[in-house]
Order: sequence, then structure tokens, then C-alpha cells
Amino acid sequence: MNTVSYEDFAKLDLRVAKIIATESIEGKSRIIKGKIDLGGDDQRDVIIGGAQYFQPEDIVGKTVIVLANLEPKTMAGVESNAMLLAADVDDKPYWLTVTEDIALGSPIK
Repeated sequence: MNTVSYEDFAKLDLRVAKIIATESIEGKSRIIKGKIDLGGDDQRDVIIGGAQYFQPEDIVGKTVIVLANLEPKTMAGVESNAMLLAADVDDKPYWLTVTEDIALGSPIK
């Protein structure tokens, strides 16, 4: 198992976000475009994988954990500005979520 230093871990900006919108991407069956709310005025577009396992509208309203400071990446013409964290079981994502009512943008440490 590879290890990381605490200093490297501290560079990760993990936060609570809510998926507020989703839409299919023409010609793509495994990814969709999403919009997340990180609280305040911080809303971002993201690419969400695993779309073959759910309908885009099924995950709207879900409170998830995101890596907010991941370098932006463009896929299928959409710039993704964060990454939703998920357990990966046989290529199917199980989104990391919180069940309590917690402020969007709250840091994960």
C-alpha cells in the first residue's frame, strides 16, 4: 500500500456539496453533466461517471463529498471543476454522502 504524508493530505480540499442539476451529454452513456452547490455563491459544473447505472435526475438533491481543488478537466466539451467521491464496486459508483443536515461547503478533515 502506498502512503501519503499528512502534508500531502492537507492539500486536498474535501467538502460537502449538493447535486443541484444534471443532464445527459449527447452521445455519452457513461458520463453526465452535473452542477453542484458548495454553499454561498460557489456552484460548479462537474462530470459525473457511472451514468449507465442511474438516470440523471435520480441523483439530484443528493448531498455528496467532493474534492473541490482538483485541477479542472474537460471531457465531452464540459469543464469539470471538482470530483465527486465514490466507492467503486465493479465500476459502479456508490457516492460518499452525509445523512445529517450539514452546511454546504463544510470541510472534510
